[in-house]
Amino acid sequence: MSRPSRLQRQVLSLYRELLRAGRGKPGAEARVRAEFRQHASLPRSDVLRIEYLYRRGRRQLQLLRSGHATAMGTFVRPRGPTEEPGDTATQGTTRKDSDGPKSPCEGAGAQETRSDGR
Repeated sequence: MSRPSRLQRQVLSLYRELLRAGRGKPGAEARVRAEFRQHASLPRSDVLRIEYLYRRGRRQLQLLRSGHATAMGTFVRPRGPTEEPGDTATQGTTRKDSDGPKSPCEGAGAQETRSDGR
């Protein structure tokens, strides 16, 4: 087996650093492992993508190491209209189907039906 390249050593080092920084923070270790597994099948020749992901990981590491991070979550796009339990802007109001999405992410992936059947 050949020796790992410099970039491979950097990625492995980043992985270990992220795991260490995520200790004691809910969801961090699982998120780090899942993110690395997701991109493990990238071909070695896709250096630009690997370097981009490496830089992104470095930024996440800085955030984790800062004293402000208490947990690590994921951002997911909602599949339909959702309401946060503590959201005061939408409490007490109902939304009609014809109003359309209130934000770019709201309603993404949900099918809209029109009242005229089209």
